[in-house]
Amino acid sequence: MSSNHPASPRLTPTQWLVCAIAAIGFAFDIYELLMLPLIVRPALIELGGFRPGSPEFTLWFSLLFYVPALVGGLFGLAGGYLTDRLGRRRVLTWSILLYAGAAFAAGFSTSLPMLLTCRVLVFVGVCVEFVAAVAWLAELFPNHRQREGVLGFTQAFSSVGGLMVALVNGILAAWVIHQPAPLFFGIQLPALALPAIQIPEFLSFLGQIDNPHAEWRYTLMSGLIPAIPLLLIRPLLPESPAWRQRREAGTLQRPSLVALFSPHLRRTTILTTLMITCSFAAAFGAIQQVPQIVPGLPEVKAEVAAALAARLPEARQTELITQWQSAGKSEAEIQAALAAEQRRIAGPIEQASAARVTKIQEIGGLWGRLAIAVLVLAIASRQRLLRLFLAPGLVLMPLIFGWAGVTRLHALEYGIFLAGFLTVAQFSFWGNYLPQAYPLHLRGTGESFAANLGGRMIGTCFAALTQWIAYWLPLEATYAARVAYTAGGVALTVYLISFIASFWLPEPEPGQTVA
Repeated sequence: MSSNHPASPRLTPTQWLVCAIAAIGFAFDIYELLMLPLIVRPALIELGGFRPGSPEFTLWFSLLFYVPALVGGLFGLAGGYLTDRLGRRRVLTWSILLYAGAAFAAGFSTSLPMLLTCRVLVFVGVCVEFVAAVAWLAELFPNHRQREGVLGFTQAFSSVGGLMVALVNGILAAWVIHQPAPLFFGIQLPALALPAIQIPEFLSFLGQIDNPHAEWRYTLMSGLIPAIPLLLIRPLLPESPAWRQRREAGTLQRPSLVALFSPHLRRTTILTTLMITCSFAAAFGAIQQVPQIVPGLPEVKAEVAAALAARLPEARQTELITQWQSAGKSEAEIQAALAAEQRRIAGPIEQASAARVTKIQEIGGLWGRLAIAVLVLAIASRQRLLRLFLAPGLVLMPLIFGWAGVTRLHALEYGIFLAGFLTVAQFSFWGNYLPQAYPLHLRGTGESFAANLGGRMIGTCFAALTQWIAYWLPLEATYAARVAYTAGGVALTVYLISFIASFWLPEPEPGQTVA
């Protein structure tokens, strides 16, 4: 049987190195993005003293998602332009260093404005990194089948990043309360006492950390990890040969946003932007709401109640109240202090449960990305390939959130695996599709416009939209249940829009990837 493509050659050591750095970048791209849904609840409770479901909680929840998405998306558009002007390797390197450093700094946040500022910088780096990495990989592998495989399997590491952040957060939540930490398949890491996080003396003007052992701070600080191998390996990384040759020959055309709406690219730009918006909306408006849904489930509430009864019984509460009264605290201060003690016990339990469900979600997402990596080589029609994931979601997503999300923890765990499989796979699909949809001089700009304007600036904001709808939803239900119902409705809506739009999605030409 003949083929239009030569056999895929073996990867050279340099190409393996490139794949390793790209995989690290993709993994920690999602690591940083999924950090916020996991840590936002305890961070808002500690830094703002807000009750989940209150107007203040909803407002700051929205700000922490929307403002970084808006600013990061704008810089991401500029990053796409810079990727086409300055080169893929240089922009990729500095974007990873930016989001790693900002994530580490966020762990020292003493106020919500400080946390917001750090998350803005994280998002700027993440938005730029994805565009540079995809363009870089697409041009380093001229063999079509090899390129498709590399893009598919390196992007699968995005789900490894999501799995890692859920795992790290769960381990840290256990260590905060000095318990053995769950790993995989019943394996337990030994208990560990984490050191206190302190503001350096020369930065004392930033304020004071009230809970220096909070697991959410350690989770944020772990975002520094990708900067370490990058600094060591960067001198060995090559620039995109296709981009470099055109730059040296003086034939590299100037990128332009206007060119994205030229007659032969207009439909591609509009539809990819719309559909990537829907993919991000399903992720952030639905499946990333799980940390807000899990604390409302009966099993988690029962575990929290048992822990409070064991560690903060009535006798202990009476003793603490007496001490605070002797210290001259007012009734309001006493109630606030008692609530803080209860949160110190309940918080890690809720975090550990949310992290476990998120871990299952990302395992599903990993399998979805691997499925895309295999199917992209077997199914020529990109429309049909995408609908393989969209069609089941129309039925399953409302059931997962509207039923499993309000009944039992185990039902949600099974459902969230499927939700992760169907939704997360779409991001790998777009990572394969976009490099083929635009010519070389517009590749970074086109990818950036669709992924940053559509996905990060608009789609990510569905996290805030879900919260606001849940807040105003006229149902006699708990805050967690209202979030679950809203997430199901959001998922159904955006899946339906994307399914309909897929029938008009242009089929790219494989040879355009490096042309």
